[in-house]
Amino acid sequence: MSAAQNVKQHPALIQAQNQANYYVGQLDKELSKYSAFNTIEQRTQIPKSYAFLGGVVLLFVLHSFNTFASPVSNLLGWTIPAYLSVKALESPAHNDDVQWLTYWVVFGFFNFLESLALRVILYYFPWYFAFKSVFVIWLQLPGFRGAEKLYGGVVKPLFANVQSKASTNAYATSE
Repeated sequence: MSAAQNVKQHPALIQAQNQANYYVGQLDKELSKYSAFNTIEQRTQIPKSYAFLGGVVLLFVLHSFNTFASPVSNLLGWTIPAYLSVKALESPAHNDDVQWLTYWVVFGFFNFLESLALRVILYYFPWYFAFKSVFVIWLQLPGFRGAEKLYGGVVKPLFANVQSKASTNAYATSE
């Protein structure tokens, strides 16, 4: 008999598995009282007790990550893009320069907005930095082109609006 089979056959492990199955069964009975969990189970084919426990684990991970999330999210937003920006500057092609210039404009704009309202954001959205980390990665990944999408949809129209008002004001004052 191998060591893995010995471990699987160990009475303490068998007792722990039986006890875990009992508690999962009890949780399943309790969750059956709520139609939302029954609907989730029917639509996803995932037992409602597993979905509930997965949600609890997700909340625990988000809460744990949030402890160090502010510096981690800023590190994620700076290290890889800084390296790839330097690499882009040294390459003869210009399309990668545009990608990283766009990233830095969007990232800087986002950090500016964040600095204005961080306390309010953290009050209403406790796991903000965990989601910010995912957002920053989305901005960076070439498959998603998140920075380009936000630049084209938010930053560029806003900049064009400010620029047209500035040129209108400059024209009006020169008369």
